[in-house]
Amino acid sequence: MNETIQTFLLYLGLSMLVALLLALLLMVIVWRQAKHIHVPADAGFGETLLYTPFLVVVMIDLLDFGLDFLAAPFAWIILDRLGLKALRGVSALEAIIPLTQGIPTLTLCWIGARLLGQSRIDQVFARK
Repeated sequence: MNETIQTFLLYLGLSMLVALLLALLLMVIVWRQAKHIHVPADAGFGETLLYTPFLVVVMIDLLDFGLDFLAAPFAWIILDRLGLKALRGVSALEAIIPLTQGIPTLTLCWIGARLLGQSRIDQVFARK
């Protein structure tokens, strides 16, 4: 049993390392291509997702998986610098909740915003 746990932890660590390296590579690509995303100041979560390129949400999810809970401040700063402030809260919250790092939350929300429309996504993540 001890060997099984060690093997699992080894594979998990390698997966996290690969995810972190991919996130860093995507960060360079995203920073060069999408440095100035113009999102209206009053845009909600769903509308911001519609303005967000797919590589940005994949990069944030990979960063979250690669750094676990330590990704929250990095994701916050990256999304702030890209002008995607409406995404910061969901990203940070998901990063600090244990055992959710394997779920690509922003990627699923991005797909949902395109399939369901921004209004339904905004209803789910509405501020009260």
